[in-house]
Formats: sequence, structure tokens, C-alpha cells
Amino acid sequence: MQTKYRLGRSSFRTLEEGMEKEWLVTNGIGGFANGSIIGANHRLFSSYLIASFHAPVDRKIIWSGTHEKLIMDNQKEADLTAQAHVGETKDGYKYLNNFVLDVVPSYTYQVDDVIVKKTIGMAFGKNVTAVTYEIEAGKTGGQLYVTPLFKFTSPGEGATKEELAFKMEITDKKLTLVPPVDNNKRIQFLTSEGTYFDRKELPVSMATPNYLIEENTYYPIENRTGYRGLDNHATPYDVVVSYKPYEKKKFFLLCGAWDLEDGSLEEYLDQADGFAIVEECKERVYGLMDKMPEDSFARRLAWSADHFIVERESTGLKTVLAGYPWFMDWGRDTMIALQGLTLCTGRFQDAREILESFSKYVKDGMIPNVFPNSAKEEPMYNTIDASLWYFYSAYKYIEYTNDYDFVKEKLYSCLKDIIEAYKNGTHFSIKMDEDGLVQGGSDLDQLTWMDVRVGDLVVTPRHGKAVEINALWYNALRIMEMFSEKFGEDASYYNNMAEQVKKVYADTFWNEEEGCLYDVVTKDQKDGAVRPNQIWVVSLPFSLLSKEQEKQIVDTVYEQLYTPYGMRSLSNRDAEYKKEYIGKLLNRDLAYHMGTSWGFISGGFITAYCKVNDYSKDAIERAEEMCRCFEDHMQDGCLNGIAEIFDGDFACTSRGCFNQAWSIGEVLRAYMEDVLPHKE
Repeated sequence: MQTKYRLGRSSFRTLEEGMEKEWLVTNGIGGFANGSIIGANHRLFSSYLIASFHAPVDRKIIWSGTHEKLIMDNQKEADLTAQAHVGETKDGYKYLNNFVLDVVPSYTYQVDDVIVKKTIGMAFGKNVTAVTYEIEAGKTGGQLYVTPLFKFTSPGEGATKEELAFKMEITDKKLTLVPPVDNNKRIQFLTSEGTYFDRKELPVSMATPNYLIEENTYYPIENRTGYRGLDNHATPYDVVVSYKPYEKKKFFLLCGAWDLEDGSLEEYLDQADGFAIVEECKERVYGLMDKMPEDSFARRLAWSADHFIVERESTGLKTVLAGYPWFMDWGRDTMIALQGLTLCTGRFQDAREILESFSKYVKDGMIPNVFPNSAKEEPMYNTIDASLWYFYSAYKYIEYTNDYDFVKEKLYSCLKDIIEAYKNGTHFSIKMDEDGLVQGGSDLDQLTWMDVRVGDLVVTPRHGKAVEINALWYNALRIMEMFSEKFGEDASYYNNMAEQVKKVYADTFWNEEEGCLYDVVTKDQKDGAVRPNQIWVVSLPFSLLSKEQEKQIVDTVYEQLYTPYGMRSLSNRDAEYKKEYIGKLLNRDLAYHMGTSWGFISGGFITAYCKVNDYSKDAIERAEEMCRCFEDHMQDGCLNGIAEIFDGDFACTSRGCFNQAWSIGEVLRAYMEDVLPHKE
């Protein structure tokens, strides 16, 4: 069944067009590789090896990529490099016949009758990247020059010249580098064939390292979002491989990075085969896809889901990265994405580990909102909804596995603590009010997923009783009622609180004039902005409203918020609506939750749409069409990914993270739960 992506020259007529599509390969510990379909680095996260030194955090860009040049015996030269620089553009993509993403990316170049194929893969569980080359020579022999580009910076940061003064040592076909900013790290680069030459084209034996630098690499995607978009790389040596007429030659490059006290990776690199690494990378993902139905869309989503499930060193368990290229593991995102990423893909052990991993960080009835980028920093707990989504994830886990023993042993006490904290009060003014509803937030707090703050400006203040928070609270109480009954405890405690919430919910939130729900309610006012938060009131397992009210909500949201690539965060009829997410950071922050479309909310909407239409034949056909809109998107932007956000008007171009966990997770969940089982 076809899952790979094959793109020809119609996808990269220009350098700019070719840089709009990209690929992602991951290693299961937070490291990854990313580049464009023409081989050009297009953002400050482009790299063949971004290593994670303490999974999944402490990331560093190590090996930014390679440039290739063919020099033939007939004196013809062909630079295969595609890259933008200040004052210069290299157009080697004109030699590119096609690009294929088949779990791993492959580039096939042709110069006259010489074909060069380059493929990139990562070793699973290790900070190692392999690049393989296959040369099919024609009637003329020649040499392939490969220039590796090195740096040692945090992802998203450009390198200064001082940061590129690596200490280097070459032994046979092995190059070892020590970054000047961290003497405790080692980078090792190996080639299976060829000779190292310095950039003055003198043999290494005849010259000392000269630390040549490729300056002013230009990244258009960074520039259009308000950054300089400039970078530098160390390019001290070329690897030169000769080939004879009509020869078929294969060789590979390896690069790995590690802390000095851990030398096990050096031994691995000495024994590793680049072609085997690439093949193992593919086979592992194909094994995951084979667990899915015979449906290409479901299989592709399962492939993408794998990127986000990674090890967390601090717990020895799995966690979920919220998005590539910059997000770490976030509590809210994890608990929303978990269902699609793990349960719908049959990865139940991973689901258990993720749920247990977060249980170890429950503090005062709250699970973390954000884990920082460094293992030395403490997580932040500024979220009101992550802990409530945790109940939903536990409930869905039971729905798929019936594994009550795990819930009782690992989760139940934490869930009890969360309910008590929310009832009696915890941080950020989170507390159950006298009417049974939960309120939270004050001043500069941003506790829901609409959480942008610019200095002292809270862009979407949702202090008080938020519509989806209290739907989640009600569901948490019903889930605890179910668990307590199962575990032989008195369930009336949770039932009584749940009944109180249900008694007042509709009277508190129903907006008769708009035929939907108020977004936030306080003692003084009710926020009538039409936002997508209300859709979860319909899609969550335990209903609070009449069927007619739920139908009106879905109709209103469909009319004012739906786009093919996500749900608008604010109605396009609202005077505060922002139609584009583009430009400098301030402009983007002001639009983030004020009209920008979010892919992940489509999952909840599709579930709600099917529910209120009784899973009719017409509803399922429409729901499938909504899902498959994302299949089209997965051929654009990050291939086989679903972006975090899109513009509110004409949602089309990827914005924000190029591949987002809850976008993939929720589309996958809706497709597997609401569409496939109900198709005729």
C-alpha cells in the first residue's frame, strides 16, 4: 500500500518553492533531522543531526548538512548544492531529478550520465545520523566532493565564528571535533570511503586544520517571521570519493555526539554501517504502520505519530513531544494527543508509560504544563486544563484496554489528589465555586490553551469559569465515579458533585441569542465571543446539554469557525478577528488565538459533528471528507505532517510548528474512531 511521497521537478521549479516543503526524521530520544526537499537549509532548525543529550531535552545542532560537488575526469564540474546566502544563491536543485520520502528522505541527482543518490536516516535511540551515497557512473570517471557543515548551538540559534573554532583530530577516516563552548562534548564524523582534504584542496597530511567557515547562510522562513535568518558553519574538510567509468559505488557518512563520560557511542560508531541504519529506520516504522488497517491515510498518520513518542530520561518512561521543531513535552498537549498517538495505533505500553511518567510530576493536584528545554530546570505548572485532560486520557485508556489494574496501581491516587485540589483550591486561584463549577486565573495568569501573554498584555484573558474547563471538570467527576465503583469505593461523593455541575451548567453558559455557549463567565459578565472551546462540551464522553443544544453548537461552530485545515480560534465575524498569522513575533502573538486556525480542534469537531448527526451515512461521508482535507495538507509543508496552525482566512500554508502532536493525534483519533468503524 502506497505511503511514500515522491516529488519531481514540478514541486521545486525555484529555490523558494523547493524550500516550502520539508521532511522530518526522529530518533526516539528527542533528537531529529530536518531539511527541505531540495536539500537547502531553510530554517535555523535545519540539520541532519540535532542531538538530545538528556532525552528529550538539552538539544544541540551538530551536523547541519552536506554540500556535494561532482568533478569529472572530462573537467566538467557540477555543484549539487542548493542554498541561499547573502549575495549568492546556489541552484544545484536543477540537477535534482526527484525527491522521495519513504520514512527516510532520498535525493536523486543526475549530471549527464552520472546518477548520485543520497539518503538520510537516524539510529533509533542514539544521537547518530547516517547519510548514504550511491553513485552510478557513466562513461567518464570522476570524484564526488562532500562538504559536511558543523556547528554546536541550540536549535533555533545561529552560530558565531567564535563558536565554530572546533578542536579537531583526524585518524584515518574518522574526524573528532570538540566544541569550543563545551569541552565535555564529543562529535565524531566518519566516512566509509574516500579521503579527507582540507578546503584548500591539500591532503590533511600536508596541512594543519584551518577552520574554514561558510558564512552568511540565509534562511528565508526565519526572515519572514521577523528574524535575521543568518547562520555560519564550520566547513574544515571535504570528503573526496573517486569513481571509475561505469562503476557503481556505495559509501556512507556517520556523525554522532555524546557526553565525554559516556564513550559507548564511539564504539557503536566504529562498528556501524550507514546503510543498515537507514534500513533499520525504515523497517521499524513500517512495522508500526503494519499494525494499522489497510488504509494509506491511517498508515501515514501512524508513521507521523511515531515522531512524537520519545524517552524521558528523568522518569525512564515515554513522553510526548508537543511539536517540531521547538516544543518539548507539554502536559495539555500530551493528554489531548495521547489517544490518537498511542491508543489508535495499538501502542498500549507507550500509553501506560506516558500516563505514569506524568503521574510522577503531579504537584498540588496539577500536572506540568511545560517541561523546559534543559534537564536542570524545573517544570512549570501554569495550566488549569492539563490535569483535567489527564482524566480523559485515563478513561480512553480503559476504553481501549480494560486495564483497570494499571489505573488503580499507578494513576488512581493521583486522580483523587487532583479532584481534591480543584475542589478545595490550589495554585493560580483554581478552585471549585459554591455552585460546583471550577474557576481559575487572575491578573497575568494564562491557564487555558489560549495562553499568549506579551509582557503585561494578556491577549486572551479567560479568568473565571471557562466553558471547556467545566465540561472537563464534569467529565473528570463522572470518570472518578466510574473508577470508584470499579474499585469498590463509595461513588456518591463524585456523583453528587457531578450532578451539581450538570444542574447549573446550561443556565450558566447557554447563549440563547447566538445558539451556542458563552466562552467564559464571571460574576460580572459573560463573554459572548464565538470560540471553538465549546465544541469539547459536545465531543467529550459525558454530556451536559440537551441534544438540541448540542446540535445548535455544532451548527454555529461549523458556520463561523470551520476551515478545511482546522478551526478558527475566534469567529471571523468578530471585530477582533485576525485573519493572518504572519510577520514579526508581536503580530503573530496577537493573532495566535484571535482567529488563527488550529488543526487539533478539528478532531473534537469531527467527533461532535458525527455525534449530533447520529453517525448517519451522510455525516460519516462528510466527516471523512474533513479528515482527508488533512491528507492533502500532508503533501505540503512538512511532508507527512500536520502543522500546528494556519491562517484564519484561506487556511493553507503551514504556520507555527511544522508538525504538531495534537494535530496528528486528534485527526488520527477522529478518523479511526468516528469515520472508519462507521463506513459502509
